[in-house]
Amino acid sequence: MAAQQGRLMVLSGPTAVGKGTVEAALRAAHPQVWVSVSATTRAPRPGEQNGVTYWFMDDAEFLEMQAQGEFLETAVVHGMAHYGTPLKPVEEHLAQGVPTILEIDLQGARRVKERAQELGLDVLYVFLAPPSFEELKHRLIGRGTETPEQQARRLETAKVELACESEFDVTIVNTTVEQAAAELWQLIADEYGLDN
Repeated sequence: MAAQQGRLMVLSGPTAVGKGTVEAALRAAHPQVWVSVSATTRAPRPGEQNGVTYWFMDDAEFLEMQAQGEFLETAVVHGMAHYGTPLKPVEEHLAQGVPTILEIDLQGARRVKERAQELGLDVLYVFLAPPSFEELKHRLIGRGTETPEQQARRLETAKVELACESEFDVTIVNTTVEQAAAELWQLIADEYGLDN
Protein backbone atom coordinates (compact mmCIF):
# COMPACT_ATOMS: atom_id res chain seq x y z
CA MET A 1 0.00 0.00 0.00
CA ALA A 2 1.20 3.52 -0.79
CA ALA A 3 2.18 5.73 2.14
CA GLN A 4 -0.78 7.56 3.64
CA GLN A 5 -0.49 11.37 3.75
CA GLY A 6 -3.59 12.10 5.85
CA ARG A 7 -6.27 10.27 7.73
CA LEU A 8 -9.23 8.80 5.88
CA MET A 9 -12.44 10.42 7.13
CA VAL A 10 -15.44 8.16 7.64
CA LEU A 11 -18.67 10.15 8.00
CA SER A 12 -21.57 8.20 9.42
CA GLY A 13 -24.65 8.65 11.57
CA PRO A 14 -28.27 7.64 11.92
CA THR A 15 -30.72 7.41 9.06
CA ALA A 16 -32.14 10.79 7.91
CA VAL A 17 -29.51 12.83 9.80
CA GLY A 18 -28.38 14.52 6.56
CA LYS A 19 -25.03 12.85 5.78
CA GLY A 20 -25.39 13.30 2.01
CA THR A 21 -26.57 16.91 2.34
CA VAL A 22 -23.66 17.87 4.62
CA GLU A 23 -21.17 16.09 2.36
CA ALA A 24 -22.57 17.91 -0.72
CA ALA A 25 -22.28 21.28 1.08
CA LEU A 26 -18.70 20.45 2.08
CA ARG A 27 -17.78 19.61 -1.52
CA ALA A 28 -19.47 22.72 -2.90
CA ALA A 29 -17.36 24.88 -0.57
CA HIS A 30 -14.18 22.77 -0.82
CA PRO A 31 -13.99 20.96 -4.18
CA GLN A 32 -10.52 19.64 -3.31
CA VAL A 33 -12.18 17.08 -0.99
CA TRP A 34 -12.58 13.68 -2.67
CA VAL A 35 -15.59 11.56 -1.71
CA SER A 36 -15.32 7.88 -2.48
CA VAL A 37 -17.72 6.54 -5.12
CA SER A 38 -19.30 3.20 -4.16
CA ALA A 39 -19.80 0.25 -6.46
CA THR A 40 -23.22 -1.37 -6.75
CA THR A 41 -24.95 -4.18 -8.63
CA ARG A 42 -28.31 -2.40 -8.69
CA ALA A 43 -29.50 -0.85 -11.94
CA PRO A 44 -28.83 2.87 -12.51
CA ARG A 45 -31.75 5.18 -11.78
CA PRO A 46 -32.62 8.04 -14.17
CA GLY A 47 -29.92 10.72 -14.09
CA GLU A 48 -27.31 8.56 -12.32
CA GLN A 49 -23.89 8.42 -13.97
CA ASN A 50 -21.40 5.57 -13.89
CA GLY A 51 -18.30 6.61 -11.97
CA VAL A 52 -20.01 9.70 -10.54
CA THR A 53 -23.08 8.46 -8.64
CA TYR A 54 -21.89 4.85 -8.38
CA TRP A 55 -19.72 2.39 -10.23
CA PHE A 56 -22.40 0.16 -11.76
CA MET A 57 -21.41 -3.48 -12.31
CA ASP A 58 -22.95 -6.91 -12.60
CA ASP A 59 -22.90 -9.54 -9.83
CA ALA A 60 -20.05 -11.52 -11.40
CA GLU A 61 -17.74 -8.49 -11.63
CA PHE A 62 -18.58 -7.38 -8.08
CA LEU A 63 -18.06 -10.85 -6.58
CA GLU A 64 -14.74 -11.22 -8.43
CA MET A 65 -13.51 -7.89 -6.99
CA GLN A 66 -14.71 -8.97 -3.54
CA ALA A 67 -12.87 -12.30 -3.82
CA GLN A 68 -9.68 -10.42 -4.77
CA GLY A 69 -9.94 -8.19 -1.66
CA GLU A 70 -10.47 -5.06 -3.79
CA PHE A 71 -13.13 -3.53 -1.53
CA LEU A 72 -12.62 -1.67 1.73
CA GLU A 73 -16.11 -2.82 2.80
CA THR A 74 -19.15 -4.47 1.22
CA ALA A 75 -22.81 -4.99 2.08
CA VAL A 76 -25.91 -6.58 0.64
CA VAL A 77 -28.77 -4.07 0.88
CA HIS A 78 -32.41 -5.19 1.19
CA GLY A 79 -31.24 -8.73 0.42
CA MET A 80 -30.75 -7.87 -3.24
CA ALA A 81 -28.06 -5.48 -4.44
CA HIS A 82 -24.39 -5.56 -3.48
CA TYR A 83 -22.66 -2.31 -2.49
CA GLY A 84 -18.99 -1.75 -1.78
CA THR A 85 -16.21 0.82 -1.42
CA PRO A 86 -13.40 0.17 -3.95
CA LEU A 87 -10.12 0.21 -2.01
CA LYS A 88 -7.60 1.28 -4.69
CA PRO A 89 -8.97 4.82 -5.37
CA VAL A 90 -9.12 5.46 -1.60
CA GLU A 91 -5.48 4.43 -1.17
CA GLU A 92 -4.39 6.45 -4.23
CA HIS A 93 -6.08 9.66 -3.06
CA LEU A 94 -4.69 9.28 0.47
CA ALA A 95 -1.18 8.67 -0.89
CA GLN A 96 -1.44 11.91 -2.91
CA GLY A 97 -2.48 13.85 0.21
CA VAL A 98 -5.99 14.48 -1.14
CA PRO A 99 -8.57 14.92 1.67
CA THR A 100 -10.60 11.72 1.37
CA ILE A 101 -14.06 10.99 2.79
CA LEU A 102 -16.32 7.96 2.94
CA GLU A 103 -19.95 8.86 3.61
CA ILE A 104 -21.39 5.58 4.79
CA ASP A 105 -24.02 3.94 7.01
CA LEU A 106 -23.16 2.58 10.46
CA GLN A 107 -22.76 -1.03 9.37
CA GLY A 108 -20.36 0.15 6.68
CA ALA A 109 -18.39 2.21 9.20
CA ARG A 110 -18.01 -0.87 11.40
CA ARG A 111 -16.79 -2.95 8.47
CA VAL A 112 -14.28 -0.23 7.54
CA LYS A 113 -13.02 -0.32 11.14
CA GLU A 114 -12.36 -4.09 10.91
CA ARG A 115 -10.69 -3.90 7.49
CA ALA A 116 -8.71 -0.70 8.21
CA GLN A 117 -6.84 -2.47 11.01
CA GLU A 118 -5.89 -5.30 8.62
CA LEU A 119 -4.72 -2.79 6.00
CA GLY A 120 -2.97 -0.42 8.41
CA LEU A 121 -5.20 2.48 7.30
CA ASP A 122 -5.34 5.47 9.64
CA VAL A 123 -8.98 6.55 9.93
CA LEU A 124 -10.89 9.30 11.75
CA TYR A 125 -14.47 8.21 12.45
CA VAL A 126 -16.94 11.13 12.48
CA PHE A 127 -20.49 10.72 13.80
CA LEU A 128 -23.10 13.14 12.45
CA ALA A 129 -25.81 13.55 15.09
CA PRO A 130 -29.14 15.39 15.02
CA PRO A 131 -29.71 18.20 17.55
CA SER A 132 -32.33 15.90 19.15
CA PHE A 133 -34.38 12.83 18.34
CA GLU A 134 -37.44 15.08 17.95
CA GLU A 135 -35.59 17.13 15.33
CA LEU A 136 -34.59 13.95 13.46
CA LYS A 137 -38.22 12.82 13.50
CA HIS A 138 -39.34 16.26 12.25
CA ARG A 139 -36.80 16.16 9.37
CA LEU A 140 -37.69 12.61 8.35
CA ILE A 141 -41.44 13.29 8.29
CA GLY A 142 -40.87 16.69 6.64
CA ARG A 143 -39.09 15.07 3.68
CA GLY A 144 -42.30 13.31 2.74
CA THR A 145 -40.39 10.63 0.83
CA GLU A 146 -41.62 7.61 2.83
CA THR A 147 -44.94 6.13 3.90
CA PRO A 148 -45.88 6.41 7.61
CA GLU A 149 -44.89 2.72 8.04
CA GLN A 150 -41.46 3.33 6.46
CA GLN A 151 -41.00 6.42 8.62
CA ALA A 152 -41.79 4.45 11.78
CA ARG A 153 -39.28 1.74 10.77
CA ARG A 154 -36.57 4.28 10.03
CA LEU A 155 -37.16 6.06 13.34
CA GLU A 156 -36.83 2.76 15.24
CA THR A 157 -33.57 2.13 13.35
CA ALA A 158 -32.40 5.66 14.14
CA LYS A 159 -32.87 5.07 17.91
CA VAL A 160 -30.53 2.07 17.72
CA GLU A 161 -28.07 3.99 15.50
CA LEU A 162 -27.96 7.01 17.84
CA ALA A 163 -26.77 4.70 20.60
CA CYS A 164 -23.63 3.93 18.52
CA GLU A 165 -22.17 7.44 18.87
CA SER A 166 -19.55 6.27 21.40
CA GLU A 167 -17.94 4.07 18.69
CA PHE A 168 -16.75 7.22 16.88
CA ASP A 169 -13.79 9.55 17.45
CA VAL A 170 -15.65 12.85 16.93
CA THR A 171 -19.30 13.95 16.91
CA ILE A 172 -20.65 16.82 14.81
CA VAL A 173 -24.19 17.93 15.64
CA ASN A 174 -26.05 18.80 12.44
CA THR A 175 -27.83 21.92 13.69
CA THR A 176 -27.55 23.52 10.25
CA VAL A 177 -26.03 22.09 7.10
CA GLU A 178 -23.63 25.05 6.77
CA GLN A 179 -22.37 24.74 10.35
CA ALA A 180 -21.97 20.94 10.13
CA ALA A 181 -20.10 21.22 6.80
CA ALA A 182 -17.85 23.94 8.28
CA GLU A 183 -17.03 21.75 11.31
CA LEU A 184 -16.27 18.82 9.03
CA TRP A 185 -13.98 21.02 6.93
CA GLN A 186 -12.18 22.17 10.11
CA LEU A 187 -11.46 18.53 10.98
CA ILE A 188 -10.13 17.93 7.46
CA ALA A 189 -8.06 21.14 7.47
CA ASP A 190 -6.51 20.14 10.81
CA GLU A 191 -5.78 16.58 9.63
CA TYR A 192 -4.26 17.63 6.28
CA GLY A 193 -2.57 20.84 7.44
CA LEU A 194 -4.72 23.00 5.14
CA ASP A 195 -5.63 26.65 5.47
CA ASN A 196 -9.25 27.51 6.03
